[in-house]
Amino acid sequence: LIDTPGANPDVGAEERGQAHAIAINIAEMTKLKTPIICIVIGEGGSGGALGIGVGDKFSILEFAYCSVISPEGCAAILWKSKDNAEQAATALKFTAKDLYELGIVDEIIPEPIGAAHNNPEEMAKTLKETIVRYIEELQAIPIDKLIENRYKKYRKIGCFLDGE
Repeated sequence: LIDTPGANPDVGAEERGQAHAIAINIAEMTKLKTPIICIVIGEGGSGGALGIGVGDKFSILEFAYCSVISPEGCAAILWKSKDNAEQAATALKFTAKDLYELGIVDEIIPEPIGAAHNNPEEMAKTLKETIVRYIEELQAIPIDKLIENRYKKYRKIGCFLDGE
């Protein structure tokens, strides 16, 4: 279950090898010989989410979001001002709906009326049903095929084809 503001963006974290650690974690997760289920339940921020968000099933709650950078961070880089955070948020396409339409998440998990935090019992029930369904689906796939599918799934994210 993913709910993280993300990796520390300071120079010290980079000097200590944070980017390398995230990359190694992603590479290792692609090879794990077990089914992996990832669900963003709140904030899926930057390298924190990237490092643990490699799975055979990658889903997101209806009102959660996932992005490689915060809108404020993006605005500060692109426009040298956090004043453009709303414009950056739109461009980042980090909502559950955006991520589903881009083929990054497999499913948007509906939240109870008023969102998950207002009815945690109902949300827990929905999550349990979803996870049980995913486990049943994934257990039917041989491990070698699961790993092959996982690798292909993540290699095609961000791949654009000309012509069609």
